[in-house]
Amino acid sequence: MDHPYLEQVPLFQSLPKAELEHLARQMQIRSLHAGEILFREGDHGDHFFVIDNGEVEIIKAFGTENERLIAVRKPGDFIGELSLINPAGLRMAMVRARTNVALWQLSRQDFEEVLNNNAPIANRIVRELSQRLTNAHEKTIVDLQAKNRELTIAYNELKAAQEQIIEKERMEHELQLAHDIQTSILPASLPEPEGFSFGAMLQPARAVGGDFYDVFEIGQNRIGVLIGDVADKGVPSALVMAQTHALLYSQAIRGITPIEVLENTNRQMLRLNQSGLFVTAIYGIIDLDNQIFTYARAGHEVPYIILPGRDASALPKNVGQPLGLFDEPVFDLQQVNMTAGTRVLLYTDGAADMHDQGETQFGLERLRQEFAAGAALGPQDACCQIYETLTRYQGPTSQDDDITLVMVQAV
Repeated sequence: MDHPYLEQVPLFQSLPKAELEHLARQMQIRSLHAGEILFREGDHGDHFFVIDNGEVEIIKAFGTENERLIAVRKPGDFIGELSLINPAGLRMAMVRARTNVALWQLSRQDFEEVLNNNAPIANRIVRELSQRLTNAHEKTIVDLQAKNRELTIAYNELKAAQEQIIEKERMEHELQLAHDIQTSILPASLPEPEGFSFGAMLQPARAVGGDFYDVFEIGQNRIGVLIGDVADKGVPSALVMAQTHALLYSQAIRGITPIEVLENTNRQMLRLNQSGLFVTAIYGIIDLDNQIFTYARAGHEVPYIILPGRDASALPKNVGQPLGLFDEPVFDLQQVNMTAGTRVLLYTDGAADMHDQGETQFGLERLRQEFAAGAALGPQDACCQIYETLTRYQGPTSQDDDITLVMVQAV
């Protein structure tokens, strides 16, 4: 090998001409194609290399999630010295050709001879190693700082996620408590007076809802029947539901007429209700002695009736306005003769508004037919059958509104 090439290498510039010629005879040229690996991390090292032309990459932890590009070495740089200095003799990183590369190669024995006989070269290698270690140290610090920032961000995100989970669990717990409280407002059991039978069910669309019902005794010979629907869903409607139920019940147990119950409740709602939510409701009284069901309707869905030997049909109706909107609302007062075998269904709009996957509503006509189809069942079983039909019709779609059914039958 002609020594002028070696004269261009900073590492060998201090060598006398004779030494350069001697070194040139000891070194061999090795060529690599781009992407070819010169040696791998952990290999045993027997050669020292000086780059003639091209570039190589120094890579740590190749092929792992911790893989890092340590440096790029260019013409005049040397590589492979650490494994020749290190007692273990192992390569500290992988070297891969970044471009087509030509290298001068020196064996371990010749490398040691050069170091022993040429103090300037040894000093130059030591200074270069020192600088590389300093650069590596600084890069490590930068990498650690970046990792620390990433860890801080990840920790803050994890902390925020944990706080969200805790908040979600707290809200779920509170909603469950609200559900339990709301359920406790509903009657645990229905009256069983002689000559009448009742059935009822309520299924909210969410944990809590705005529907309510009640069936309760008023004195010795009368039964109060109540159903209502707040014009909203979720927690706001649940609060208004509890308030409205309490107001209606407190008026009803006084034994006053259905119209008076609704009027007194409406006045209290206008005074107390700041949410702007209105309520539709039906409140009626069954006179057990005379078998007459007298009810007042405040904007609520018109009940269905089945008379002995007749098909299901809607009861008569007049104008009936909701509670909580007007100072002097108009209520629809109706009276039904509950002869033996007569059955009345009260319901909220969630039943008819239930829709299938194609967004087609169940509708009032289907509800009427389903009411008629359960005529041979007891009131409670008939309510359950209607709800089961609704859920089958709904399929996998979510329930959009609360559903409440109350059935009264004269036996």
